[in-house]
Amino acid sequence: MGYAIGLGNVWRFPYMCYENGGGAFLVPYFIMLFIVCFPIMFMEMGLGQFSSLGCISVWEISPFFKGIGYAMTLVSSYFCFYYIIIMGYSIFYMFASLQSELPWRGCNHTWNTINCFEGIKELNQTANWSNPVSTAMPNASGKVWATEEYWKYYVLDQTDGLHDMGVIRWQLLLCFIATWIIVYFCIIKGVKTSGKVVYFTATFPFLVLFILLIRGLTLDGAIDGVLYFIRPRFDKLLDAKVISIFLSLVIIHKGICLKHMI
Repeated sequence: MGYAIGLGNVWRFPYMCYENGGGAFLVPYFIMLFIVCFPIMFMEMGLGQFSSLGCISVWEISPFFKGIGYAMTLVSSYFCFYYIIIMGYSIFYMFASLQSELPWRGCNHTWNTINCFEGIKELNQTANWSNPVSTAMPNASGKVWATEEYWKYYVLDQTDGLHDMGVIRWQLLLCFIATWIIVYFCIIKGVKTSGKVVYFTATFPFLVLFILLIRGLTLDGAIDGVLYFIRPRFDKLLDAKVISIFLSLVIIHKGICLKHMI
């Protein structure tokens, strides 16, 4: 369960639904969930429980497919490396949020540009748009969220291109190291330690999701946002991009990543 829920449930999956048909996106998603994801998950769990072997050794039952085990190990390595970076970003924002005034609010910081704006009300005033839902993404007006500029120009300190490599962000480096240290202490004693850690990692995300749900529903305009999010747009389902997205979401995110259970 700890592998089945995580940051993707907070920002990745809701964003994909929002961009690719809203409530209509759930139709192909649940179809693939039941005909692809669950069978793969049960197969992997069954093989793991039956053999008590890792994802490479388990293919002793059919050496011809042993390459699948090596591929799964390689994918796990890639997954861990990039996910550790995401966790480092989370730690960075955790410390940034402890300030009396959130640093990503406002457009009066040194990293802000002339295109910076703070919210929908300001965008409606400058662009004379009357529908706040349609202005959720301000790119069409040339405006950029203050939070986005904070992310790009302060947190990441993005440069103009590969010709300018920039400098190491020591704050992010420290967060990255801290994340690896936390992981080390979680697995230092193998199953004995990780078995206890999973009591927290498997339950705490559900608590956080519940807190975020209550907090989101109490915000102004929450009902409008929920209706826009779940309102089905079935024309999106004919887009080849959407089809490839939900295939990758179901098969990779919910299926193959559960290989750690083996």
